[in-house]
Amino acid sequence: MPIIKKRTKIEMREDGPFQQEGFDLMAAVFAMHNEVGGGLAEEVYQESLEIELSLRGIPFIAKQELTIFYKGRELKRCYVPDLYVHDGMVVELKAVSHLLPEHEAQLFNYMRLTGKSVGYLINFAPLKRAEWRRFVL
Repeated sequence: MPIIKKRTKIEMREDGPFQQEGFDLMAAVFAMHNEVGGGLAEEVYQESLEIELSLRGIPFIAKQELTIFYKGRELKRCYVPDLYVHDGMVVELKAVSHLLPEHEAQLFNYMRLTGKSVGYLINFAPLKRAEWRRFVL
């Protein structure tokens, strides 16, 4: 008998779990982007956002490695999401000209591997305002 795997549907949505936490995250993102502007390196945005989140009392964990297994064996390769916020949201930061499907795929993999139902993909490169997307499993 064949095994049928159920595909997980991920949608870009503004509603769902962690709404207020998402608003709080994005307020910190916008404040930080207004302060430093666009066009800088991703690492600058990562560190600046960590400071902004700390100042606002928003709980987060930065750059925590995700161990990956294949048939019970740990792989040498691991994934490192940029942030976990409020212990329920995966946040992936970018500093690119525009977001691409492969950036979304990266976030979806992090969400799937961590079991987190909410993910944010945030691009700081645009000069006038940050580009962002919220996804819910």
